[in-house]
Amino acid sequence: MTRIAAFLLSALSALAAGPPTDDEVAALLKSEPALAEDNLKKGTAVLARGGEFLFAVRSDKPVQVVVDEGAPAPMKKLAGSDVYVQNSTVRTGTSHNFYYLIGGEKFGGRTDIAAFGPYSYEKAGVPKGTLSEKMVHTSKIYPGMTSNWWIYVPSQYKPETAAAVMVFQDGEGLVDRERSRAQIVIDNLTAEHKIPVAIYVLISPGMIGERRMRSVEYDTMDESYAHFIRDEILPEVAKKYNIRKDGYSRAIAGNSSGGICAFNVAWHMPNEFSRVLSRIGSFTSIAWKPDERDGGNLYPFMIRKLPKRNIRVWLQDGSNDLENNHGSWPLQNIQMANSLKMRGYDFHLSWGNGTHNGAAGNAELPEELTWLWRDYDPAKTDAQYTQDPAEASKPEFRVRALNRD
Repeated sequence: MTRIAAFLLSALSALAAGPPTDDEVAALLKSEPALAEDNLKKGTAVLARGGEFLFAVRSDKPVQVVVDEGAPAPMKKLAGSDVYVQNSTVRTGTSHNFYYLIGGEKFGGRTDIAAFGPYSYEKAGVPKGTLSEKMVHTSKIYPGMTSNWWIYVPSQYKPETAAAVMVFQDGEGLVDRERSRAQIVIDNLTAEHKIPVAIYVLISPGMIGERRMRSVEYDTMDESYAHFIRDEILPEVAKKYNIRKDGYSRAIAGNSSGGICAFNVAWHMPNEFSRVLSRIGSFTSIAWKPDERDGGNLYPFMIRKLPKRNIRVWLQDGSNDLENNHGSWPLQNIQMANSLKMRGYDFHLSWGNGTHNGAAGNAELPEELTWLWRDYDPAKTDAQYTQDPAEASKPEFRVRALNRD
C-alpha cells in the first residue's frame, strides 16, 4: 500500500506514515474531486477519509484553518504553489465543521463533513445486501398520491425466518450506497450480529400531481401516516418477504420532518413500531395552525403529561441547527430529551455542533442502530423498555448562550 493509499483509506495507516508529503498532496489535488479547483477557490475543499481530514485552499496570503470552532491552526504552503494545506485528525462517528482565516477574515468553510468510522466502509468478506428496483405506490389514505420506494435486504435474510423491519423516511437518500453509507453499515452490523436481520423499507415523500406531500405526511400530528405505513406499505412488503408483525421487531427512522414523522408513528402506534431514530427532528410548529390543528412543538409537553408509550428513542441534533419562524430545532430537541428523561423513557440524545444536515446522523449510524436494537431477542414479541440507570443518574440537559459574551 502506498502512503497516499494509506492516507486515503485508513486513518491508522496514515498516522503511522506521517503527514502526506507535498508530492502526495499534489497528486491528491489532481485526482480527488473533493479537492477540485473550484472548491479550492471557494474555500470548501476538504478530503475526508475516516478520521483523517485534508484541508486545502488557494490563497495569496497565509491561511489558518478553524476546525469545530477550536483554535486557529496555521496551514502549510505547498512549495511552488499558492495552495495551503493542513492534515488534521478528528473524531469519527460524527460530523465536523471548518472555515479559513485569511488576513484575519473568515473565508469559505463547511458545516457538513462526516467523519465515518470503520463500520461505514466496505469490509472484506462481508456480503452485500440487495437493493430492489424503484417501485411506485399509489395511496388510498392520501387519495391520488404516488410515492417512490425501495426495499433493501441483507444477504442473511432467509424466507423461512421472519425478519425484523425498519422504515426510513426520505428513503431516496439511502439508495446510493456511497452517499449515506447506510447500506454498508447495515451489511457490516448484520454480519457481526450487532443488529438483527431486517427488511429495510426506503420510502420517499409522495406527490399529488406537482404538489409535494412531504410536510403533509411528515409534519402532521395525526395518525394518517402511521396508517399509510401499516396498512398500505407493509402489506406490500409482506407479499415479497417474511416479516415480523410485532412492534418489538419494528423500527422507524427519519431526518428533519422525517424525524418527527418517525416519532409520530411510534407515538400513535407503539404496538406497531417501538424503536425510533429521529435525526435533526423538526419538533417545531411547521404544521401548527391556531384553532385548527396542533403542531410538533407540543410533543415535549405531551410526553410529560399524556400516558407513557413503550418506545425507545434516539434523538440527534446540533447546536447550530435551524432557528426560524417555525421554532428552534436545538431547543426543541433538548426539550424532547428532557421530557423523555423526566418520564423514564429509554432514550438517548446525541448532541454535536452541526447545522441542519444529515452528516452527523450518517456518521453515527452504526452507533444509532446498535443502540436501537440492543438486547434484541428474536424469541420475543414484546419487552418493556426502561431508562438506562446511567442515564437516569444524570441531570437534565441545560443550555448556555455559547455564541454570546
